[in-house]
Amino acid sequence: MPIRSLGAAASGIVTMQTDLDTIGNNIANSETDGFAAQTAEFADLLTQQLQPASGGVGQTLASTNPSAIGAGVGVSAIQTNFSEGAVKQTGVNSDVAIEGDGFLVVSQGGKTFFTRDGNLQVDANGNLATNSGGLVEGWAPGQPTTSPATPLSIVVGSSGGPAQTQNVVLGGNLPSDPTGPITVTTTMYDSLGHQVPVTLTLTPTLNANGAATSWAMQGTVTGASQNLWTSAQTLVFNSSGQLASVNGTAVGTGQTSLAINNEPSNYTWTGTTMPALDFPAVGSQQAVTQFAGNQTLAVSSQDGYAAGTLESYSIGSNGVITGTYSNGNSATLGTIALAQFANPEGLEDMGGTYFSSTVASGNAQLGQPGSNGLGTVRGGALEGSNVDLATELTNLIEAQTAYQANTKVITTTATAMQSLMQMP
Repeated sequence: MPIRSLGAAASGIVTMQTDLDTIGNNIANSETDGFAAQTAEFADLLTQQLQPASGGVGQTLASTNPSAIGAGVGVSAIQTNFSEGAVKQTGVNSDVAIEGDGFLVVSQGGKTFFTRDGNLQVDANGNLATNSGGLVEGWAPGQPTTSPATPLSIVVGSSGGPAQTQNVVLGGNLPSDPTGPITVTTTMYDSLGHQVPVTLTLTPTLNANGAATSWAMQGTVTGASQNLWTSAQTLVFNSSGQLASVNGTAVGTGQTSLAINNEPSNYTWTGTTMPALDFPAVGSQQAVTQFAGNQTLAVSSQDGYAAGTLESYSIGSNGVITGTYSNGNSATLGTIALAQFANPEGLEDMGGTYFSSTVASGNAQLGQPGSNGLGTVRGGALEGSNVDLATELTNLIEAQTAYQANTKVITTTATAMQSLMQMP
């Protein structure tokens, strides 16, 4: 009796149902951020051999081919497609899109998961987290990327400590025919972040023609009783208008520094090195000169700042999270880690766009985005699902047709069996 066709057709129906389930899941998640589309793979089941292969016998009997009948079809694998989905800008600072290979590393409930869904948030405790509560891992500032990754923290409103001024850079022109002293004002910072209002006064020594031969420089601080230097410092320029010496020390080809030797009262300097006044290299565009013309001498930069609070942050392509403070200072808050696998298709789908490693995937290899074959990240953006709806709808039609064809086999087989039963 033709029973074998019933089993084969039944396996085809079950298999096509799995195919429909997979396609339906893909279509349902076509708008899920970071979703990786799946494909059902099939293989024929064990066959029944009807006739083995045989060799010929000389010129009297030809060889024969083997004959076998299959027992149906089964699902051999559900393959996951980890190709990159379309990236869309969101403007949300915590969002991250992975461009290239790699997965975000997430710890949740004592377990480690991996995801390409970069729809992240900063929770009430400042943790960088997924929407389902997983803690995104990476490295704290100064922590090497070869060390174990730990949960990242971004606490907007947190305090950033001050930095004492170490270097103040002067630049510009002192007139070669001055009419009197020149003053330059700037604000420095002590170790506690207090503003130190500094006035530099440069008094020229003039020759009989009214030209400056040298300048005596002294610094004062508002409210302080002593000057920045015990005695005035001397600046001498050569006949070409270039700085020749600072307080008797010849100027070389590089930057020249002049250390402050008095701590102003009411302010606190820390460390063994007092702040220094820096003169850029002679001949450079920023150098201090003495040419005929206007006075343009000014402080071009200083490296101190007051205490501030974290106001915003951004995520760079290398995964570095940079915070911006109310004092204008920027600092690294951490670095996002990415993981890669020898066989990413061996990852186990845990739902919620989470995956876990298996013996088939191999262990996770962590690294900084953009290094060792890992992709980069784009802050303020999300990677969408990589589901191709046109392809899925085509696959849906094919699976439906195959499903119906298998049901037709069952009805046809049933008709044949009925005919056999009605034989006299």
